[in-house]
Amino acid sequence: MNKMLRFNQLWQLIIALFREILREPGVLFWGILFPILMSAGLGLAFTKKADVTRKIAVITSSEKQGSLAESKIVNDFLLNCEKNSEAESGDWLWKYTISDKKLGNSIFLFYSLPYDEAMMLLKRGTINVLLSGKNDSVEYNFDPMNSDAELTYLKISNKIGRGNVEEVQTTSVIRPLTVTGTRYIDFLVPGLITMGVMMSCMWGISYGIIEKRSKKLLRRLVATPMKKSHFLIALITVRIFMNLIESAVLLTFALFAFKMQVQGDITALILLYLAGNIAFAGLAVLISSHTSNTEVGNGLINFVVMPMMVLSGIFFSYQNFPDWSLSVIRNLPLTMFTDGVRSIFNEGAGYPQVAMPVIILTSIGVIFFTIGLKIFKWH
Repeated sequence: MNKMLRFNQLWQLIIALFREILREPGVLFWGILFPILMSAGLGLAFTKKADVTRKIAVITSSEKQGSLAESKIVNDFLLNCEKNSEAESGDWLWKYTISDKKLGNSIFLFYSLPYDEAMMLLKRGTINVLLSGKNDSVEYNFDPMNSDAELTYLKISNKIGRGNVEEVQTTSVIRPLTVTGTRYIDFLVPGLITMGVMMSCMWGISYGIIEKRSKKLLRRLVATPMKKSHFLIALITVRIFMNLIESAVLLTFALFAFKMQVQGDITALILLYLAGNIAFAGLAVLISSHTSNTEVGNGLINFVVMPMMVLSGIFFSYQNFPDWSLSVIRNLPLTMFTDGVRSIFNEGAGYPQVAMPVIILTSIGVIFFTIGLKIFKWH
């Protein structure tokens, strides 16, 4: 009898806790539906596709659209490629397809670019191989630590010059790009800095407020002569100061360990960094302004953090995503922040290049903070 009673008590407790979860539909959404959405997003970038597109820059001595390379071998190859007759400025000019029924088709898009512009696109991850040469020589420039660039070279080098071996002696040269700004570590560290700002603001501010509200700690502050704005601004100030210390430590390590360089304007970098902090601090205040359940708050934070961490090109170029999604990805706060910081680190950018991201990020932060302040509740 006692055994049956204990079993019934256990069963009723299980039912009660299960009903408690069902009363919070947000918990079910973040626990079940959100992981599905995340897997779908990652699948777009990493799942094997029937056709894989790889972009290559053909280095020209002229800035004229459609100029050929100085290498006769490269030009002969391009003349046999499919030409883009409707190409506008910045579009690909030639396309070459390698068909493979087992591994899928590899589509190579060739852009006619001067060296400086090609290097800039290489640093941004838009292209991964530079193709040049003179007369009967072919020269490949790519980062040897980039596996995708190495695969591009292996596939395309087997096609360029084929058919001309008996007529001329073709010289193929590989020039690894290991200079500062073209390495993967130069791509990664700015992304880690901006992602650290986002994570610190979202968890340090948002989750901190939500947890205090759930524990009834904020309720006690209502009786004090303190404004909501002062409380929130104090939280943001402390968080920005902590972010500055954390980023400085990471940057110092990267400068000494990997010989990185900040090629652009340091003051522009500081201004952009503050704008990014303001943007994510304002977003953090908005998310935490009305939430008192820590599980729902955890889901809300992940809903903001995870998509941007995956989509915004922190660990890999967002060029891996479909073309139709790039216009949306580029306008995400973390993408604008990361692209701006990378341009200062690797491209020598200054105030003219980062002025627009600074204005947009600051405006986002101010707007979100204002809305969050108006709907903020203590309990």
